[in-house]
Amino acid sequence: MIPSLTGLLPQEITDKLSLDINFRGKQIFKWIANGAETFDDMTNLSKELRSHLNKTSKVYSTRIKQTLVDPDGTIKLQIELFDNRCIETVLLTDADGRKTACVSCQAGCAMGCAFCQTGMIGFGRNLEAGEIVEQFFHLEKKAGKLDNIVFMGMGEPMLNLAAIKKTIDILCSKEGRNLSKRRITLSTSGIISGIYDLADNGPFLRLAVSLTVANEDLRKQLMPVTNTNKLQDLKNAIKYYTEKTGIRCTLEAVLIHDINTNDKAAKEFINFAKGIDVHFNLISWNRVPTLPFREPTKQEINYLMGKLEKAGISVTLRTKRGRTIGGACGQLGRSYAASDNT
Repeated sequence: MIPSLTGLLPQEITDKLSLDINFRGKQIFKWIANGAETFDDMTNLSKELRSHLNKTSKVYSTRIKQTLVDPDGTIKLQIELFDNRCIETVLLTDADGRKTACVSCQAGCAMGCAFCQTGMIGFGRNLEAGEIVEQFFHLEKKAGKLDNIVFMGMGEPMLNLAAIKKTIDILCSKEGRNLSKRRITLSTSGIISGIYDLADNGPFLRLAVSLTVANEDLRKQLMPVTNTNKLQDLKNAIKYYTEKTGIRCTLEAVLIHDINTNDKAAKEFINFAKGIDVHFNLISWNRVPTLPFREPTKQEINYLMGKLEKAGISVTLRTKRGRTIGGACGQLGRSYAASDNT
């Protein structure tokens, strides 16, 4: 495989390409951050150098295989990797026009959450940093400059943390894209060791934990990660992270009809939130045809929100986006539209 360069920092590019001038590595790094996909785009490099690099290396290792656009403006890209595996990445635009890249960190997912399409695929492999970086840049080419990035697509970020950290180094480098760390969110199903790693070693990011239910036995059924990451231990890790970093943690709850919207579930959520600085983000379950769940009713959602607010807990309801193209939370891994709209 000819090496691609999107997963490298300037000095690494210099070393990988055996460039005799360090400044060339910085130039190439900057070009990539500005959207260059080929060496021919890098017009301040000599023709001789561009010709040589075209023969010995390449900028990107992935390509867009399919582009789907939801009526609400959400964009989903199916991206083909060098080994012919495919992943999906999504662009979300909020009511204020802010654009967020929801990127994948693994091909498939090993977590097996019962309510998630991606969990049905199983685990393929971890993505390299360059394969994650390229998702962000592919989306920028489609939609212009992005405001935020969330590691919330296919896969569990904490199980590919080294590549996540490298991706952040690349995107936040002042010599390149210069994205602020304050615009980055990492979402985890609750891998406790990863939370402590970020708290102790950085980078300090916005942390979102997929809680869904705060009942140990029920959570084991819905989210097998609970078998090795107990709820009380998870709460302790969240408390440690928020106190160490000063960053409030978001607890995400996928609301499912007759499962986690009743009075018992509300009391368990409230009890879990006691003593930690958290915000609840409620997400109506997005339909996956092959799964035996139902979306919550408006009454269920309003009841749970009211209970949490009455307990003094900060809570929001996530707007439904990207559902018609299989781009909403829990739907990644299967394209719902028949045509290729690239």
